[in-house]
Amino acid sequence: MTKKEPVFTKDIPNKRLTVVRDFDAPLHLVWQAWTESVILDQWWAPKPWKTETQSMDFSVGGLWLYTMAGPNRERHYSRVEYLAIEPEVNVSSVCVFCDEEGRAIPGAPVMNWLQQFRAADHGTTVTVFLSFPSDADFETILKMGFQEGFTMGLSNLDEYLSKHPRPGVKLPVI
Repeated sequence: MTKKEPVFTKDIPNKRLTVVRDFDAPLHLVWQAWTESVILDQWWAPKPWKTETQSMDFSVGGLWLYTMAGPNRERHYSRVEYLAIEPEVNVSSVCVFCDEEGRAIPGAPVMNWLQQFRAADHGTTVTVFLSFPSDADFETILKMGFQEGFTMGLSNLDEYLSKHPRPGVKLPVI
């Protein structure tokens, strides 16, 4: 399969962004890569940034607190609260920028995420639906370079998965 770029669809009047990306890997491996912190830390951040999980409780009501660590010692924190999880089908969450203790930064943009996973002939299709409570939140995320950064992260995931193509094998930490 040839490498695919994500497809971004912006619905500005409704404050929604949809991202679709195909991966040449089986559903259970793609799901694992999106739901286990030790693997997320290896692909989530656009290079040369790194993701560092502070804590993760992948359960309904649980939180993922992580840092985006930059090459010049910058540190930006985010908190993801899991609202609904249907294994290997979808995850619903709310993401906010926060301090190192996980406290939301007042006025920081809020993103509502719904990630859907679907087995396909080629491997797996992931569709991410993002919605925003305000025009300002949507505009801020776009101006921050979300599309470019998320594209780079998804390419990192593609690279990670390409090193682990065997079906039925749990992804190792590299």
